Amino acid sequence: MGRTTISAVRTASSRRFLMCRPTYFAVEYAINPWMDPSRPVDPLLVVEQWEALRGALLELGHAVDLIDPVPGLPDMVFAANGATVLDGRALVATFRHPQRAPESGAYEKWLRDRGHVEVRCAEHPNEGEGDHLVVAGVVLAGHGFRTAAASHAETADYLGRPVIGLTLVDPRFYHLDTALAVLDEEQIMYWPGAFSPASRRRLHSLFPHALRVEEQDAVHFGLNAISDGRHVLLPTPACSLAGRLASEGYEPIALDVSELAKAGGGPKCCVLQLRQPEPPARP
Repeated sequence: MGRTTISAVRTASSRRFLMCRPTYFAVEYAINPWMDPSRPVDPLLVVEQWEALRGALLELGHAVDLIDPVPGLPDMVFAANGATVLDGRALVATFRHPQRAPESGAYEKWLRDRGHVEVRCAEHPNEGEGDHLVVAGVVLAGHGFRTAAASHAETADYLGRPVIGLTLVDPRFYHLDTALAVLDEEQIMYWPGAFSPASRRRLHSLFPHALRVEEQDAVHFGLNAISDGRHVLLPTPACSLAGRLASEGYEPIALDVSELAKAGGGPKCCVLQLRQPEPPARP
């Protein structure tokens, strides 16, 4: 896993994402170290930044579905946390904090209404794709702050993929998708300081050629990135990481998500990938 070369040719693949317009976005409570309810949020600017992200995805040829925002759920914009969708199965989130718990019902209804027959709500705290990243045929699963380690067995059984647990130890990186990003089918990038020593060893063993990111880029949500295998959408302040990605043959696309960052989110937090089953091979 994780083998790469600078001369590798990067190939983009089209994706389908679910997003939620930040109509009711606000920082009304503090459930991670980035959130400060006394810090003003610009409601017009956050919509503008979100629309720029959506527009960039559409321009790259990706499909974007929309779920209606719900009044009173200011974090619903972070669609990645709503579920994990793989091979046509959807494991809907069970949020750890009561402020976000009602989001589960909204995402479950949307998935069922759109024909996802196999839909289940997680039994244990499980915050969807925020803590579940699919790469090299496995699910990397973060735990320590939001998703419970006890949820991993259910995830593996329901989604039918091996689950590799990774312990997060820095509260600034409370979800796996703030500390690690999947770049393509075999390659990842991550900040080692977000993980326990045992998890760092596991990542090094599985992905010996992974891109190890500096803390200065990680704290600017540089790892909360969206990659289609070639293009990597990441926050503007993670400029040194953008340079490193370019040197590896990827095409970084910088986006201003400063308003979303006030709630501890970035580009990846705003999208839930809707992965469908692979079509059967032709004889």
